[in-house]
Amino acid sequence: MLTLQQFRVLIAIRDRGSLTAAAEALHYGVPTVTHHLSGLEAHLGARLVERDRRGARLTPLGESFAADIEVVLAGIQRAERAVADQRDAGVVSLRVGAFSSIGSRLLPRAIAQLQDRSSVRVEIVEAEPTEVIRLLRAGEVHAGLIYDVSDELTLAWPDVERETLLSEQYRVMVSQRSALAGQDRLDFAELGEVAWVCSRDPDEATDRVLRRVYHSLGLPVRELMRTDDLMMIHGLVAEGLGCALTTLAAVDADFDVVLRPAVQDLGERRVSYVTRRGVAPPAARWLGEALRDIAALRTGTVQAGRAA
Repeated sequence: MLTLQQFRVLIAIRDRGSLTAAAEALHYGVPTVTHHLSGLEAHLGARLVERDRRGARLTPLGESFAADIEVVLAGIQRAERAVADQRDAGVVSLRVGAFSSIGSRLLPRAIAQLQDRSSVRVEIVEAEPTEVIRLLRAGEVHAGLIYDVSDELTLAWPDVERETLLSEQYRVMVSQRSALAGQDRLDFAELGEVAWVCSRDPDEATDRVLRRVYHSLGLPVRELMRTDDLMMIHGLVAEGLGCALTTLAAVDADFDVVLRPAVQDLGERRVSYVTRRGVAPPAARWLGEALRDIAALRTGTVQAGRAA
């Protein structure tokens, strides 16, 4: 029967040039090397190594066989590393729920850093914050990126750990060609006839902010459409069909849209990383560490740009 020890002995003899050197490299005794080599040659019925006073070298058959088994050994080593990585990470595949706007700017680099550290795979489940939380609490994802309004306490659960990564002021997205784009600040009291692109879920942060501001002015919110498709939102606004509430990080420069602050306080969008309390696998913690570093770098870059 062939064994991995026999394969390693043959490769070591080829690379080291003698049975003694091969034994030292493998931390074996010379009799052990001889035993494994003899067993391999007996199994194959062929002479694989020639020995003389100068050392040992592989026969042509030995060289050919060594080249083939070297590939096998490399594959086994990769498999062993993958098992060790996945064992240490706690999962084979890490499932992460995320919303597209900021998730696409933070997660790719964080995933790259995680895969430098481990062979664990990452699966992204695109969803809005309330759905991410539902998936997390149901155990369908291991972690998630969510957002809410920083001065609200609506998104709080005893079984969920949350770490705030960054906060951005809400702004009004308007068409670059609209009259609103020429104003420095927008007064919602004068936006009673403006239609808004709203979230599919009326409990999401942007909808709550719109309702709060319009309610304080005694005005209803006019809805143009409900969608969470970021490209559709940009397209509708760029065509002047309505406005949307968003932040700088969510703006796609390929569309003819601009952001304008408001007279009223719109609050901040707080982006957070969430895991289930006490049951998150190590890989989820590693991804959170990468996201924290990336978010800190992003915040510093944005602040430097504003200062300039």
